[in-house]
Amino acid sequence: MKIGTIGTGFIVDAFLAAVDSTDEAVCTAMYSRKQETAKTLADKYEISTIYTSLDELFEDNEVEVVYVASPNSLHYYHAKQALEHGKHVICEKPFTSTVKELDTLIALAKQKNLMLFEAITTIHLPNFQLVKENLHKLGQIKLVQCNYSQLSSRYNALLAGETPNVFNPEFSGGSLVDINIYNLHFVMNLFGTPDQISYTANKHANGIDTSGVLVLNYPDFIAECAGAKDTNSMNFALIQGEKGFIHVENGANGCRRVYLHTGASKVELNSQTTTNNLYYELVAFQDIFKRKDYEQCYQLLDYSHSVLEQVVAARKDAGIKFAADLS
Repeated sequence: MKIGTIGTGFIVDAFLAAVDSTDEAVCTAMYSRKQETAKTLADKYEISTIYTSLDELFEDNEVEVVYVASPNSLHYYHAKQALEHGKHVICEKPFTSTVKELDTLIALAKQKNLMLFEAITTIHLPNFQLVKENLHKLGQIKLVQCNYSQLSSRYNALLAGETPNVFNPEFSGGSLVDINIYNLHFVMNLFGTPDQISYTANKHANGIDTSGVLVLNYPDFIAECAGAKDTNSMNFALIQGEKGFIHVENGANGCRRVYLHTGASKVELNSQTTTNNLYYELVAFQDIFKRKDYEQCYQLLDYSHSVLEQVVAARKDAGIKFAADLS
């Protein structure tokens, strides 16, 4: 799998570290608007080619897969261009700003017989699979609680009157799509689509959510997902059943440590050997790519589509509007 990257943020650094840790993937090129912005990462991971033109990246015959890690609002445009040029795509979360955008990407990928993946770490983590495998031991589920909160390094800039991309409705920012989406994936991958979803948010004057609480109603239980970029918290996920509970330390995004509590018993569940969460999703994508398993790829797409439908419904419930909603 020969990869070209779009973006130079910390997530790209983590992704390139994951690439370096695998045997089946290599990054052959990077795109950045300015060469000097990408040079540090290119030197760190010995990537020889830096493009300052997207067309040049897309026309590079060595590049098979494009990893899109640009600002949220640009995911759709960059993924679409890559697909139009015959490239497979790994797109960072949130997949797109609207369901309509994702519908277009999925149709295009299938038309061109290309693979399209959402880079959401949680569902590919070995410890998340252990949660799935042990869920039945809890009996009837009654309550799910998740909190993933991380004070943004850009929050003070927002308070000072600036509008960083991550807090900008024009760039499809906000706490729900940037951080609470991990909680939503955690719940929906375990339990499917809820009967109803609502979102109550703390909003900045520009209309963006800096923190908030999702409530997902299922036939027999309720799930609550809190996410914040304006405060820190003790992050966790709890699944409570009539026969016990599962406690995920440090939040749904990493599933670092998982504990199964049944009666007086407490058992630690852990099969993760690296702290780089992106490694596991990349290994999963590599395997699907190598086997040319389009059926599995498109099953993942169907799942991502169902999650995005809930994200958009929740966002609209809280009155959060993106520029992309008008297109």
